[in-house]
Amino acid sequence: MADNLFNDDKRHEPTLGGNRSSRQTASHDEPRDADQDSVRLTQGDRLQHERRDERGYIRVTLPFRVDLADSDTELSGNDVSLGGFSARSPRGFEPGERISASLLMMAGATELIVPLQAECLRSVPAEQGSGYDISFEITEIEPQHRELLRQIIRSALSGRTPNVEGLIGGEDPQTPRKRQAARPTPPSRPPKPMGRYILLFAAIGVLALVAAATAYRNFMLIEPSFAAVTAPRIDIRAPGPGLLGDHDLTAGDRVERDQKLTSVVNSDLESDLILAEAALDYNNRLIENLRQHLEGGMQEVSLANSAQPASGDTMTFESVSPEIAQARIGQFETVRDYESSRIAALEARKSNNDIYSPCDCLVAWALSSADGVYINESERIMTLIRTDEDDVLVEALVHMDDVSRIEPNQQAYVTVGNSNKPIRARVRNVALDIERQPRAGFPSWVRQQQNVASVLLVPEEPLPADTVGQPVDVRFTEAPLLGTISEHVWQGVSSVIQLGDDIYRTAIQEGDTASQEVENEVTDDS
Repeated sequence: MADNLFNDDKRHEPTLGGNRSSRQTASHDEPRDADQDSVRLTQGDRLQHERRDERGYIRVTLPFRVDLADSDTELSGNDVSLGGFSARSPRGFEPGERISASLLMMAGATELIVPLQAECLRSVPAEQGSGYDISFEITEIEPQHRELLRQIIRSALSGRTPNVEGLIGGEDPQTPRKRQAARPTPPSRPPKPMGRYILLFAAIGVLALVAAATAYRNFMLIEPSFAAVTAPRIDIRAPGPGLLGDHDLTAGDRVERDQKLTSVVNSDLESDLILAEAALDYNNRLIENLRQHLEGGMQEVSLANSAQPASGDTMTFESVSPEIAQARIGQFETVRDYESSRIAALEARKSNNDIYSPCDCLVAWALSSADGVYINESERIMTLIRTDEDDVLVEALVHMDDVSRIEPNQQAYVTVGNSNKPIRARVRNVALDIERQPRAGFPSWVRQQQNVASVLLVPEEPLPADTVGQPVDVRFTEAPLLGTISEHVWQGVSSVIQLGDDIYRTAIQEGDTASQEVENEVTDDS
């Protein structure tokens, strides 16, 4: 190491401000020093003192070759720095001559190529062997190639042989032991995934939206006191007293127009009809006998004293002249016509006891005909409801304080039963007289409220007839857009809650079933 320092001190390397003569003088020592550096590198003495020359950079001795772009000649490299390099050439170069070349450097088992352009600074004959020692100054190099060259030089300065693994790993190998001793590298923490933050903010946004929709729905929308699906009601009543005829109709059955529903058996009416028919037949026979006697030329005719055998008088006969008999025939004919009219009236009353359906309707309620039920006149037998699309509506009872905020054609939302899909509806009319049009589906005790008004809603989607009488959830909105958003958000949350509840109940039932099966097996084994 002392020889190296001594030899380096005798070189008197010129700087960039020096003259050419001094450069040429110093150039004789350069190959010798390069050979000594190569020997030290081969022997393993890689730790060298930094040496600066006219290049203004630290130069190191590395095994490399220089491939000239304009010829097939390869030069053997002596030393290299970020500012230039020195190589041995079989021919001389003129100072100022520019070349395009590539530095071929070994990094382990891999050869690295650093393309560049350089300018010849000096060319002197080699002290040992043939050829010339040429010094070049790098004039143009790509940034990425310059960085590669810098890493190779710093790796050689740290006493290491350049290798591709270290260069790819991004390691800066200059005095690694000192850096590690001075400042240990803290263990790197893995980056936190952004997905959890995205999910957190999404959950916060959903909760805020649900809270806003719930508040708007509960405090801004108009909620009625009670609402249900209703339809026009038709009450079938008894035309007269009697026994209710047999029928098999129950609630929920459909009937067609002019279909026979049932009948009422009135025994008194049937008795009157039988007696009237008998009286008519009796009078017909009396009239026929009298006419036969008159046509036979008899001087006296036997004549009954009454034309109504059912009057309760004793029936007697007397002999009268033909003139009197002819007059009595006219009286008998008058009585016969009366009995005929009476029979027609009784038959009309009897026909009214056969009850037929007035429409294509749904049976909402029917009186059972078992065990010969006796009914009085005008007693209700059945209740039918109309099931056309325009008949099945939603009726809501709105408090009088909110009636002023409701007007015809206003939009509302109806939720039927356990459905999570709101149905749009519009207000058809607002009425204080809720009994003006009888409608099925409302219990009588609800209609007894005195401070409510009846609001009929026409759904945009037809409601099934079997939902008549089913309570529904109704919300009147004055801002259709906000009302739509709040309803859909609320119903979506309700559906999710309902799904979770169903899953929980199913799991509980399955667990109970499994426990019961295990207990049964244990009991059977014992």
